[in-house]
Amino acid sequence: MIQVIFTVKDNDICGFEISGHSDYAEEGSDIVCAAVSSAALMTANTITEVQSLQADITENDGFLSLNLSQGDAKTAEVILNGLLLHLNALSKAYSEFINVKITEV
Repeated sequence: MIQVIFTVKDNDICGFEISGHSDYAEEGSDIVCAAVSSAALMTANTITEVQSLQADITENDGFLSLNLSQGDAKTAEVILNGLLLHLNALSKAYSEFINVKITEV
């Protein structure tokens, strides 16, 4: 199962962590994993390359985390809320394969 944790501070999403594999289908044919991975990478690339914000990013097989300072989180608010909306929709459609949580810090 893919685990997604969004970190929220003072009502702003300041980061997210995505880990695991959906096991929806075989590697290379897993549409759930592809949807989550694509959305997460687009978000990270938009924040760092388009918005030119400094983000602490860690990426390994089956793992991606992104963390922003409070000020940069405010600037990236729209894209991070878009990712949350998208992953929540995927978790409703594929509830056995994705779990989304929000953690206040």
